[in-house]
Amino acid sequence: MTSKNVDLLMLLKVTGHALETELAARLAAVGVTPRAQCVLTNALTGERTQSELAELSNLDKTTMVVTMDALEKAGLAERRLSSTDRRARIIVVTDEGREVVDKARRVVEELYADVLGSLPAGQADVLVDALSALVGGRLAEKVECDNPPRRRAVKSVVHQ
Repeated sequence: MTSKNVDLLMLLKVTGHALETELAARLAAVGVTPRAQCVLTNALTGERTQSELAELSNLDKTTMVVTMDALEKAGLAERRLSSTDRRARIIVVTDEGREVVDKARRVVEELYADVLGSLPAGQADVLVDALSALVGGRLAEKVECDNPPRRRAVKSVVHQ
């Protein structure tokens, strides 16, 4: 336990919101939102169903459907029938989507390097290791909650 009187949740929320806002502003220049970039990037890692991508991207099913509708409309991804399960849809990134992912990857890498580079020497690795340990350990399991905090509604996933 730290000796500092700290509101951990508020620190994480403010940090996450600031980072997400800056990322959204930078990704707008390549035509996508952080959510769209996440889905497209995860879709390139292998043949994945819409449900699998929703899980990988930490999205609920409804948000994933809305996201995919926008990605399809923008010509960045397609839903195709699975060859092994006719009820499932495989998400395929289009050539245009691949170009957007490449541009977005550079944006993300530059931002993360800038943010982590703003920390004193050695603290960036400690921060990333500590957050990874929490997400993969103590905070890995979802907790049942009668009134869970709501996620923000989807406004748009592609900028036109």
